[in-house]
Amino acid sequence: MAPTTSLTLPEMPTVRATAIAPPPGWALLERRLIDLMEKGTETAVRNHSERGGVIMYADDVDDLYERVYNWGLFYSMGANKKVLELALDSWNATTRFFDDSIVSRVHDRFHPQIHKEYYNLANPGDAEWHHKGEGNMAFYDFGVADPTISENVRRARRFASYYIGEDPEAPNWDPEHKMLRSPMQTGIGPWHSATTEQAHSYLLGGRGLDSISWYGVRATLHPIVKDLEADWWKDDKRRAEIVGLFEKIVLNTDSSNNLAATALVTNAYLYTGDEKYKRWVLGYVDAWADRTRRNNGILPDNVGPSGKIGENREGQWWGGLYGWGHYQGFNIMFHGLVTACECALLLTGDYGYLDLLRSQVEMLLDKSITQENGQVTVPLRHGPDGWDNYQPVRILEPAHLYHASLSQDDYELMVRIREGDIERDWNQVIDTAEKNQQINDGHQNMARFNYYDGKNPGWPEQILQSDYNMAIETYDKQRTDDRDVETLLAENAHPDSPVFTKALIQVVLGAPQSVYNGGLLRATVRYFDSDLGRPGLPRNVAALVDELKSDKAGIQLVNLDRTETRRLIVQAGAFGEHQFTEVRYQ
Repeated sequence: MAPTTSLTLPEMPTVRATAIAPPPGWALLERRLIDLMEKGTETAVRNHSERGGVIMYADDVDDLYERVYNWGLFYSMGANKKVLELALDSWNATTRFFDDSIVSRVHDRFHPQIHKEYYNLANPGDAEWHHKGEGNMAFYDFGVADPTISENVRRARRFASYYIGEDPEAPNWDPEHKMLRSPMQTGIGPWHSATTEQAHSYLLGGRGLDSISWYGVRATLHPIVKDLEADWWKDDKRRAEIVGLFEKIVLNTDSSNNLAATALVTNAYLYTGDEKYKRWVLGYVDAWADRTRRNNGILPDNVGPSGKIGENREGQWWGGLYGWGHYQGFNIMFHGLVTACECALLLTGDYGYLDLLRSQVEMLLDKSITQENGQVTVPLRHGPDGWDNYQPVRILEPAHLYHASLSQDDYELMVRIREGDIERDWNQVIDTAEKNQQINDGHQNMARFNYYDGKNPGWPEQILQSDYNMAIETYDKQRTDDRDVETLLAENAHPDSPVFTKALIQVVLGAPQSVYNGGLLRATVRYFDSDLGRPGLPRNVAALVDELKSDKAGIQLVNLDRTETRRLIVQAGAFGEHQFTEVRYQ
């Protein structure tokens, strides 16, 4: 039967491929990876989810959202529609399951974490943007997969309303000072009141008063309290004093981590085109850019209730929640920074919005130290004794910066970093199963940069093979998993997702992977199946973005089907933010 949803657009240039040749290895591997991961999604759901979609895993709600975080994106690149349906079922079931009007009355094992389909404050650890951002990834990419789902349009509006000051139940936004009133915000407002256990968890790293969390010290009371004693909570007077200081100094501030909220509001703009969302995003980014200028070019990590840097800390610009003083502060802060600059650029086309990100990369490079072996390292932390924790430059930020601008200056910045990098092989594709942290740090972008710089011709197959190895390992583990429901619930081990999209994003879309903790999709190009009227590559078609310049992109398209013609549309940019002005082909 002929498809009834065929897409035809007026005045669209058409290129017809007629040459027949043996397919390149990367094309065969790309389609094999897609086919394998399609099978894996059904196996994963069958083995680890209830019929209604709830995953049999008792953890915080953001972790359950993460199990399907990239399934909608996978569909939008060409996976079958069942993948999207399974992802929607899982997301909706998780949202229903943790609703604060239901869960606390039906299951003692879980606590409510959702209010009006968004995060509440039952577990504050999920309400800051490190966790909330990664939990939001699936929702953002549902719009990429299908922007016509009306309930998701309504959700996008409602979620944004919690941040732009429209919902009186969620007074998160201070319009006068252009700031969010707490490092953690939810659908029921900012987090301003803490228990003793919560304060201890953030100030000394304990999950309980006598235990330690791997997150370590996530905030400090410095300089008001310079050396917090470990047993501060044992004395009633001291306990009340420290909890009060934690609420004032840490919770009653805006944090630069909150820049990741720009993606949530930009998401609403992409659904609706309403200018109020654009104005909010640009106003918030501009406010932080101004704070950075006033702080001698360094992005501060805390702003007090009247908009002053370090207002609750005697003017000290560092020490906020997941800020410069935390061992992962650079990691978490810069996720929000990259996200915000990319959102502002997307909304305006103004490359000046990349200056805030560029300034911080250059600021750290200006403070670099060359080690004895010649390795250039930069500081990732700032504390009472100044800058410390010197490490090789993380590639995630400069890679996103260069892809966004493709400017000669940012190319030279990448080359400068490469030339000072003695310890890492820029042609190496990391084994995702072995070194996932390096993957999250953007290490794969080194080999990608070298490919486009003409120094790593085998990269497309290497990175596709890396993700295929991970996918086959995960699929085989799930295929042979014969545990019953009681055992699954008793062991409570999170199920591995069978979908790996880093290689597909880089090879097929020609872009670095979205910032994992809440970034929107990056893409040089996207594809749409003209015959089926849906996003993604047609069945048996493979794509490779093989050239990237400031004024052009090269694409290889291969139809692996021996008998069927395929028709596809190529779009410039993830959201059509760019334009093709000329088409050339061989």
